[in-house]
Amino acid sequence: MSNEVAYPALYLKRNEDARLRAGHLWVFSNEVDVQRSPLTGFEPGEVCVVVDAHDKPLGIGYVNPASLIAARLVNRGIEHALDRSLLVHKLKVALSLRERLYAEPYYRLVFGESDGLPGLTLDRYGDVIVAQATTAGMERLKDDIAAAVVKVIKPAAIVWKNDGGFRALEQLPEYADIGYGELTAPVVAREGGLEFAIDPIGGQKTGWFYDQRANRDLLVPYVRDMRVLDMFSYLGAWGLRAAAAGAREVVCVDASASAVEAITRNAQSNGLADRVTAIKADAFDHLKALREARERYDVVILDPPAFVKRKKDFAEGRIAYRRINEMAMQILSRDGILITCSCSYHMPRSGLLDAVQQGARHLDRSVQVLAQLQQAPDHPVHPAIPETDYLKGFICRVLPS
Repeated sequence: MSNEVAYPALYLKRNEDARLRAGHLWVFSNEVDVQRSPLTGFEPGEVCVVVDAHDKPLGIGYVNPASLIAARLVNRGIEHALDRSLLVHKLKVALSLRERLYAEPYYRLVFGESDGLPGLTLDRYGDVIVAQATTAGMERLKDDIAAAVVKVIKPAAIVWKNDGGFRALEQLPEYADIGYGELTAPVVAREGGLEFAIDPIGGQKTGWFYDQRANRDLLVPYVRDMRVLDMFSYLGAWGLRAAAAGAREVVCVDASASAVEAITRNAQSNGLADRVTAIKADAFDHLKALREARERYDVVILDPPAFVKRKKDFAEGRIAYRRINEMAMQILSRDGILITCSCSYHMPRSGLLDAVQQGARHLDRSVQVLAQLQQAPDHPVHPAIPETDYLKGFICRVLPS
């Protein structure tokens, strides 16, 4: 280890390098040889060289002794320092994909591990970048990340939306503020010819859910001239896209008063207010009330928050998915379309389909799966890291048995 860069070594125990060699980027604390490299000797976020038990360097990453995931690999080999120039290179590689995919600069620019930058998310809204660092390593690199983004993108502003629950696992504080430039105009997400005003500082996650865009693009044949119910609608992405695709009536439901106000404003600004209504309500309560009122919709869209956030929540979450899908089917017309999704990594695709099928059989209805849904290509899946493949869904036709 005489050449190239000089970072402290994090040694792995014998035979603990196989997963990294297979492409994964994480080192768990029980895989570290703490005799040779005590974790307590590292500061949270400190850059290191990950070295196997035979003294062969695997690559450069960063350490957090306070986290179960003790280190994350950022670059294989030790030829390049973990510095601004490496970040610029990785940003350019990420940007080249997005510019091939999208005609306009509205997309997820960096999706963590899948773009070789574990712990970093960058969403682009025209000339505004909303950044989220979920690890101590990325937190320490904030200034270099911002400088790299300025060099590659030249944004008007960078907002750090560092208030996600993942930061608690790394013992990091939560905050949201402008890290570069200034917001001189309302921030919008453009999708499907529509504009949605977003709140990059006070909104959910990084302000918008680009991961569902490709799935929303599929709406057209299913919603034309139909009555559509969009549950868990947040800013109305699904509902407004359905209205723009020709739905005759759309009802958006969300538990947040501010989200309902935003849906109403977005409907007005896009010329869709005559067909879109927003209602503040709990999803389960509202579906129950609709069933009791014998309301019927031609299309019901379910895009809930994660019901299974941790592995131990699986049993309870599976019941919630089954229940919400069954309740949705109870208000579907006889030949209705159910669009159902899960962003819970711990809920497998087969589990979501089971929830739909069990609900249908309980109601004596049958289901045809017309399309399987996954996250948009600006959220690429890393084949060695199953956690990057989190979004799943189905477009189903629900018929009387």
